[in-house]
Amino acid sequence: MKHRKCDSCERPATNHCVQIVKGQKIEKHLCDVHAAAQGIASKAFQPPLTDLLTKFVQTQSGPKSQDDPSCTHCGMAFSQFRQYSLMGCPACYESFEPMLVPLLERAHEGGDHHLGKVPRRAGSGQQRQQQMLRMRKRLAQAIAAEDYELASRLRDDIRRHEEQPS
Repeated sequence: MKHRKCDSCERPATNHCVQIVKGQKIEKHLCDVHAAAQGIASKAFQPPLTDLLTKFVQTQSGPKSQDDPSCTHCGMAFSQFRQYSLMGCPACYESFEPMLVPLLERAHEGGDHHLGKVPRRAGSGQQRQQQMLRMRKRLAQAIAAEDYELASRLRDDIRRHEEQPS
């Protein structure tokens, strides 16, 4: 890909703007300085949303402690959550609850749980999710025990369960 120079100077163009005016296509290739002068927002002033969220989680979750708790199910450490802002599995929410509640309260103006509605078609979604987790755990145990006949039945049961409407 050819790197363009700014239309107004010799610096590399970092902002590219395309406008259609009266059926005519007008392209502008500007450096950050000239883009700012023309009122075009520069990438340099808009960090990605993921960076903002990660920084928020890191600043709001307090200082790192020597005792870095980890998830009882997947083994993910809380420091990894702080770094990437992603949970490893549904059980992480329970494992990290003491650290997450203050963070959620700050982010949601005092609220620490979801107050929305559950669609009627979802039924008992939490029970269904728990059942799926139990089935997958049994499948992993069967594979570890090299009981492939049981594992294939469990795999088929899981597939049928996933295909059923909620």
